[in-house]
Amino acid sequence: MSAPNLFNAERIPLACLITFRCYGTWLHGDARGSVDRYHNQHAAPLLPPHKPWWQHNRRALKHAPVELDEAQRAAVDVAIRETCALRGWELRAVHVRTNHVHVIVSARCRPEPVLSACKANATRPLKEAGCWPYEHSPWVDGGSKRYLWTARSVDRAMDYVVNGQGGQLPDFNQGDG
Repeated sequence: MSAPNLFNAERIPLACLITFRCYGTWLHGDARGSVDRYHNQHAAPLLPPHKPWWQHNRRALKHAPVELDEAQRAAVDVAIRETCALRGWELRAVHVRTNHVHVIVSARCRPEPVLSACKANATRPLKEAGCWPYEHSPWVDGGSKRYLWTARSVDRAMDYVVNGQGGQLPDFNQGDG
């Protein structure tokens, strides 16, 4: 089941919170729970942990899980900032972690091209600096895209990205009416 199309010419969100993970760092069956294409509705509960499923997925990885070191995180941060500046997107916040990246962007386009550009342009400098010597991408396929409709939801998301790395993502639009 696909998500409803909430983005149209009449209703453009103020920003979008984009998250993408490093390859192999959160597999289906994980102890933290997981999401799959059949259980991916907003605010739906996560799939429960399932160790045999996790072990199967871990064995099926094409390469070891990717964790970004300090130099890699710095290169990704710079690349995302440059991508947004070059394309005229307003970068509101970016936080590159060892196993995932959060970006809050205001852009007059759907979030998919923003996500694709950030991932592609974050990989390029890693390769150029010798921080990523592999042919395969350091990122999982896809990523999360959350629309932020009000100034309050943007502020809450920015606070989470900058200060609140830890628990489950809150509903940034909750209470916005």
